[in-house]
Amino acid sequence: MADPDRDTVEIDGRRVRLTHPEKVMYPSTGTTKRDVVDYVVAVAPLVVRHGAGRPATRKRWPDGVGTAQDPGQSFFAKDLPGSVPHWVPRREQQHADHVNTYPLPDDAATLAWFVQMGTLEIHVPQWRFGPAARQELPPDRLVLDLDPGEGAGLAECVEVARLLRPRLDDLGLTSVPVTSGSTGVHVYAGLDGSATSDEVAEAAARLAREMAEEHPDLVVSTIRRDVRRGKVLIDWSQNRAARTTVTPYSMRGRTRPTVAVPRSWDELEDADLRQLTIDEVLERVRDVGDPMDVIAPLEGRAGTRHGAAMPVEEDGDAGTTEDGTGTGTTGDGTGTGRYEDRTVAELRRRARDLGLRGYSDLRKAELVDLLRNH
Repeated sequence: MADPDRDTVEIDGRRVRLTHPEKVMYPSTGTTKRDVVDYVVAVAPLVVRHGAGRPATRKRWPDGVGTAQDPGQSFFAKDLPGSVPHWVPRREQQHADHVNTYPLPDDAATLAWFVQMGTLEIHVPQWRFGPAARQELPPDRLVLDLDPGEGAGLAECVEVARLLRPRLDDLGLTSVPVTSGSTGVHVYAGLDGSATSDEVAEAAARLAREMAEEHPDLVVSTIRRDVRRGKVLIDWSQNRAARTTVTPYSMRGRTRPTVAVPRSWDELEDADLRQLTIDEVLERVRDVGDPMDVIAPLEGRAGTRHGAAMPVEEDGDAGTTEDGTGTGTTGDGTGTGRYEDRTVAELRRRARDLGLRGYSDLRKAELVDLLRNH
């Protein structure tokens, strides 16, 4: 006689045993463990594309998310437990004082096994493993997590995302917004793997600080709660090698089964923009595909490089002449030679350092004129 509390699904030739498949994981919608498995298997090609080769930290809700009044218990899982199917891909990662063995979200069967273990959220870093043991490749993407403070919401995050887009364009970086499935927006940009995690994090922090200086009524770059009310935090720290972000197309452990969903920039113009649930995402993928195609390798293979180089500041000791025709690199990294030879980001930093105002929305030719006439 079949056991109603157990089920076995076969995925790409691998058998995944589900216990309590009818367990309700999201009481507000009646979404069961089986429903979650069906979602992750259907969307697996996209999760794998963006997550393959990255160590997966799982956020688990063994008894479901509960309700707003009685939330379910959750915890993060990093190291693999003792009993794991032999086919689950895994890699060792060296931490400061220990080594963890992480699973890799490299196939649909592994994603289904995550769900069997109560996983709803999959968090990964911006880098992938290389071929050597414990080798971490340089990051192949940058992420800025836009997190609304009390009194702010999705609309304010969208406003900040739209302000960030031209700044990333000026750096030569193609960007894609992702409604996080929680309260905010993630903005990703593809990188070519030429900069280290530390360099990318430093550049992202500098951009966050500049945005906070240019838009003080809307943006903060510090996590202090007392300065965040009504504003959006640009969390740049998830570019550090040890930090993670919920991967695109991962479900979220909210009261409803929402998902971190890549969007087009045109969609952010919609006044009715909201976080989407699993059924909406599956229909959307069938209709419009994956907006992150523009920055992600199609195969999702570890070590594939794409995107642009991340501009990093370099130290130097030669100054810039008063008319902008200096021969060296200034200590603040504003570049060498004529203003025309500098990037927009370098020109904006120069304008900021000179105490100029009204420069944040200027294009390159206008910035050059502003600096020359200063």
